[in-house]
Amino acid sequence: MTIQEIKNRFGIIGSSSLLDRAIDIAKQVAPTDLTVLITGESGTGKEVFPKIIHNLSARKHGQYIAVNCGAIPEGTIDSELFGHEKGSFTGAHEARKGYFEVANGGTIFLDEVAEMPLATQARLLRVLESGEFIKVGSSKVLKTDVRVVAATNVNIGQAIEKGKFREDLFYRLNTVPITVPALRDRKQDIHLLFRKFAADFSAKYRMPTIKLNEEAEQLLTNYYWQGNVRQLKNITEQISVIEKQRDINAAIMINYLPQRETSQLPMVINSNSAQGGGDFSERDLLYKVLFDMKKDLQDLKKIVVDLIENDNQLNQDFQPENAPLIKKLYQEVGSPETTLQLGYNNTTPTFVKTKDEQPIQAVITEENLSLHEIEEDMIKKALTKHKGKRKNAAKELGISERTLYRKINEYNIN
Repeated sequence: MTIQEIKNRFGIIGSSSLLDRAIDIAKQVAPTDLTVLITGESGTGKEVFPKIIHNLSARKHGQYIAVNCGAIPEGTIDSELFGHEKGSFTGAHEARKGYFEVANGGTIFLDEVAEMPLATQARLLRVLESGEFIKVGSSKVLKTDVRVVAATNVNIGQAIEKGKFREDLFYRLNTVPITVPALRDRKQDIHLLFRKFAADFSAKYRMPTIKLNEEAEQLLTNYYWQGNVRQLKNITEQISVIEKQRDINAAIMINYLPQRETSQLPMVINSNSAQGGGDFSERDLLYKVLFDMKKDLQDLKKIVVDLIENDNQLNQDFQPENAPLIKKLYQEVGSPETTLQLGYNNTTPTFVKTKDEQPIQAVITEENLSLHEIEEDMIKKALTKHKGKRKNAAKELGISERTLYRKINEYNIN
């Protein structure tokens, strides 16, 4: 059976390569008895794949039972799956067969398997490994021959880290993984699905079929579709019933598309900080930028130091006319015994040029990024430049003369 024949038989709409890949895997694994785990977002149509696997397998004449593990209360799920004996708990007036016993020789589909309690997960693991189970309230071991197909829309890896899902059960279920693509990853299929649903609702409610113009179709295609195919179907039904106008434009369509509350900006914020109530503000971003700048500055200083320490090689490889930066550096060093300091105080490399033109040596001390020291140094330089005239110094610093006077007293500047 081809992929297109499978689509026709099970009512699958779409031509996405991701969808075709998922169908092909289901087709290939169907003749085997391997356990299959189907993953994908809610509303993508995961429930159709167990049916494909069952109907294309040798078990197609056996029972097919679909169980929603998230809809069964924790206190009764063991009884539902494995059965119970009469009087095993309050309300157990008679013995009952569980799904694994009823589906013997067939297929059981465990939807939302990640919602299963840990104790039930241990029972399920035993069934998968040995085909054995025990009814609630019994000590007799029973055997079953059931093909298990499971599905979940939960991130199993995160569930394992939180201790909500057994890791050994995951590996046992995930013998063959099938990933059902989200609708937003099947953009070419969105309008096809809309037309199919619109035609179905037109026949159901006996009214003309709704149609989209080009702008409405584009809006539909570019929407995020968090609810996937289920959401698209619901919106199509709403429009079909509510709108009297059968030609739908973008202005009408946008009224039926809920706006997402969450931001889609490509920025990741630490989830631990968010959960812990921490503030992720501009201050954090500024700190990050400053630390990056500090690292870049230190790297640049190391490069300059390496160039100067290898003065002989530098003179050979970088002639002054071809290396303006090095030429300028030597000009700034000036006459013998002069020094060139970069930065503030003695917190950065100091370069010394000797009388006999020996290679320049560099001494690197720990960098000091104290804002007070930087501010004090800038004030001193401004006062020196303007020969102690506070008005001119304050103007160059961009502060008021009163603020400058206060800073002079604060730092005891003579």
